[in-house]
Amino acid sequence: MRAKISLRGCGPLFWFLILAPVSSLNAQVKVQPTTKPAPQAQKQSAPQSATGDVGKFSGPGSCAASNCHGGVQPKSVVRIAQNEYTIWAGQDKHSRAYAVLSNPVSVRMGEILGIGPPSKADKCLACHALNERPEMRAQTFQTIEDGVSCESCHGPAVGWLGPHTLKNQTHEQNIKLGMYDTRDLVKRSERCLSCHLGTEEKEVDHTMIAAGHPDLTFQLESFSAAMPRHWKPAPSASPWLSVQELAVGQAVQLRQALNRLNRRASSAAWPEFAEYECFACHHSLTKPEASWRQASGYHGRNPGAPVWNPSTYAVFRHVAGAVDSSTTSQLVGQLQTIEKISGKASSKEELAAEAKTASGLTERIVQTVRGQEYDRNLTARLLREIANDGDAISMEGERSAEQATMALDSLSLAYAKNDPDAANQAELRAAIKDLYIQFENPSAYNGPLFAAQLRKVAKLVPKGQ
Repeated sequence: MRAKISLRGCGPLFWFLILAPVSSLNAQVKVQPTTKPAPQAQKQSAPQSATGDVGKFSGPGSCAASNCHGGVQPKSVVRIAQNEYTIWAGQDKHSRAYAVLSNPVSVRMGEILGIGPPSKADKCLACHALNERPEMRAQTFQTIEDGVSCESCHGPAVGWLGPHTLKNQTHEQNIKLGMYDTRDLVKRSERCLSCHLGTEEKEVDHTMIAAGHPDLTFQLESFSAAMPRHWKPAPSASPWLSVQELAVGQAVQLRQALNRLNRRASSAAWPEFAEYECFACHHSLTKPEASWRQASGYHGRNPGAPVWNPSTYAVFRHVAGAVDSSTTSQLVGQLQTIEKISGKASSKEELAAEAKTASGLTERIVQTVRGQEYDRNLTARLLREIANDGDAISMEGERSAEQATMALDSLSLAYAKNDPDAANQAELRAAIKDLYIQFENPSAYNGPLFAAQLRKVAKLVPKGQ
């Protein structure tokens, strides 16, 4: 069972607004199926769309038939379980992404931002629904109210919808017909991060966060497990696939975060405060003698100056160092420079250039991580290095500590799955679970307490060979 992770927005608004799980992100929570019936006209078989509709979006109803992906029980004799639609509709928060736009908190956000009802605002629908242009919707497309549905991730289905059911049809042929390649972990990460980190068209800035939207945080492996997954790994998949998923997701997320920093620092709106950790400013105030932040110092920057928050790097530096130490050393230098200048509004041009260079270095590591072989020894090494880096990680802030906790959670589960006789498993799981306590009230996060708990974890992680 995964440990429970706490609220990760700026206050209790997160439950209302975010697509991915929040306070139960890593919990195996039993969710009652929703009443999302398949459209009547499409229950029995997938429709055959007109030739002129190729490249358009069909709508999730095309996947809902019981002999397609809408079965109740998974098929065990074939690789495709054929209950993928059922899992999505009943357990996946993406299916309810549109519905949250009409709750009271979302409506208030729309009023504050002056955009009207969020359920009708393109700014919100870009991530909360399959809001394609009318000319891109096939005749079978019925409504955007299904939320983030099948084609949001898998691409416009008209073109490959019929052929992908054929016995001899290959995945590569489906890709050529418009299917998005979610089997490729880099491309899967990019698709997820288009909303969970943002693009130029899908932007969550400080204004939106101040109005009530949660700040964006993500970890591919943890979020996928909690979604829950509605797919089976390929028969040839490594037993350590979840470790690869963690590593690739972290690498792509850092690269995309650097691209976003470059984009924002190049704009007239810089500084954009959403680039900084919320809780560096929005934390519980204490008496000076009780302030662990003041006690730890400001590491060569002016007190109170904001610093860019590459929280994924707290974990990724260990992954990157294990697979490409040379490029990682260069990247460390770039990120240190970015940290020094990110709090100076006058350095925006230099900041944008440094972010672009660092993104290029990260791309090198993305490709190395993608092709890396993952095994017991590498998993144990990453567990040890992250757990033993508690003093540095804890001082980087709540978001970095959160990323480290999710990574340790994922890595420990992968290790236990592949080495069930390993010692200290129950104690290690309990110690990792206790790390999550620090995130129950993010503004009250305490670095020294987190570091102390991480030292307990470090004593229990596998020693390796």
